[in-house]
Amino acid sequence: MSDWNDKIIAEFRANGGQVGGQFAGAPLLLLHTVGAKSGQPRVNPVMYQEVDGGYAVFASKGGAPTNPDWYYNLVAHPQVEAEIGTGTLQMVARVAVGDERERIWSTQKAAYSGFVDYERKTTRQIPVVVLEPAP
Repeated sequence: MSDWNDKIIAEFRANGGQVGGQFAGAPLLLLHTVGAKSGQPRVNPVMYQEVDGGYAVFASKGGAPTNPDWYYNLVAHPQVEAEIGTGTLQMVARVAVGDERERIWSTQKAAYSGFVDYERKTTRQIPVVVLEPAP
């Protein structure tokens, strides 16, 4: 997985935030977190959705039975960075709940059917995380 992510990260940075392959044309950002256990910096490419005041990202992990590591990292250390296009933003992450989560999640599934498949593959509720500008 690390090699796969590294290739996407390199392509993203070389092309001003654009990548090809399965993410061609999709809104993609590079999420910078701090390891929950290691304390080491981590970078993960993730799809996003613009929401009021920020961006939503989805801890789908392709429908795996567990959340991705980056989810645990941002829960432990909510101060994150997001590379979007050629810029980097300082953000604070929070997990969306209730109606807010459902509204964002429904919009994402309607726009990208792969998220419907991810939801079908797992019994867990896929977390929706909102990234808002750091104060």
